Amino acid sequence: MAMQFIDAGRIRRGLDFPGLIAHLRAAHRQPPPAVDRVLMQNRSAAGSDNAMLVWPAWQPGSNLGVKVVTMFPDNRTTPAVQAVYLLFDGATGAPQAVIDGTELTYWKTAADAALGADLLARSDVANLLMVGAGALAPYLIGAYQAIRPGLRQVQIWNRTQGKADQVAAGVRGTPAQGVADLQAAAFDADIICCATSSLAPLIHGKWLRPGTHLDLIGGFTPAMRETDDEAVRRSMLFVDSRWFTTDHVGDLTQPLARGVIQRAHVLADLFELCVGSHAGRTDAAQITLCKYGGGAHLDLMAAQYIASHTG
Repeated sequence: MAMQFIDAGRIRRGLDFPGLIAHLRAAHRQPPPAVDRVLMQNRSAAGSDNAMLVWPAWQPGSNLGVKVVTMFPDNRTTPAVQAVYLLFDGATGAPQAVIDGTELTYWKTAADAALGADLLARSDVANLLMVGAGALAPYLIGAYQAIRPGLRQVQIWNRTQGKADQVAAGVRGTPAQGVADLQAAAFDADIICCATSSLAPLIHGKWLRPGTHLDLIGGFTPAMRETDDEAVRRSMLFVDSRWFTTDHVGDLTQPLARGVIQRAHVLADLFELCVGSHAGRTDAAQITLCKYGGGAHLDLMAAQYIASHTG
C-alpha cells in the first residue's frame, strides 16, 4: 500500500464525529496500546524554552505510530505549536501515513470528550455550556451535537466576549450564543465543557445543579485548574485514562494533595466504562465529572481511523 499524505483539509472533508466516536468506543474495548513520552527542550536566543514532544504508541498486531509536536513560543509568522503524526503497519513496520498532527489532535480530543460525555451525561440533556473559545471549541461543540442531537441550546463563555460570539456564530444545527455571566450559564447547563489554559478555577462546585455533567479538557499541568475543590468533592469522578491523567493534572493532583479526595474516588476510566466494569452514572441527579489527559493511545486510535476513512 502506498504511503498516504493526509493534510488538514482532507481530514475535515473525510471525517465525521459519529464514526470517529464509535471507533474510539470499540478501541477502548481492546487492551490499551503500549505508550511512552519523550520531551526535549532548548533555550532560544530570546530566552524562550523551545520544545519537542514525542508521543509513541504501539498496538501489537495492528499499528504503531508517533506524534511529534514542536512548541516554539517566539514564532510570529508560523504557529507556535505544530505537529505531525506518522502511522506504521504493525505487521511489517512499513510507513502507512503522514497525517497533519494539529488537525488530528482537534478531532481526537473532541471525540474523546464526547465519548466520555456519552457514557456519563444524562440522555435528556438540553443545554451545553462551552467554557473557552479557542481553536478546539468548534470541534467540541460538533462532537457533543453528535452524541446528543437533541441539544436545544449552546452557550459559549470566554474571557474575551467577542471570541465567544464568533464561535457561536459558527455553530450550525443548534441555537448558540456568547454569554457574559458564567455563573448563571453554569447553573442552567446540563453539560459543561471547559477547554482553557486557566491557572485558577473557573467553574465552582456551588454552581452545579443535580444531574450536571462536567468535562475538563484544558488543564494539562499540575499548576492548571478549571474547577475548584468543591466541584471535585461533589462529583462522581472519572478520567479518560488512569495512567495519563490522575497523577499529572492540577484538577486532580491539587485536591488529592490537600486530602479533599483520595485516589479511590476516581471511579473508572474510559477503558473500564466501555467494557462495562463500572456502570458510570446510575441516577439522574448525580453530578459526574470527567477529566481528560489525552495521550498517545488516543492519537494512534484516531490516526488508524483517519487513514482508513479519508481516501
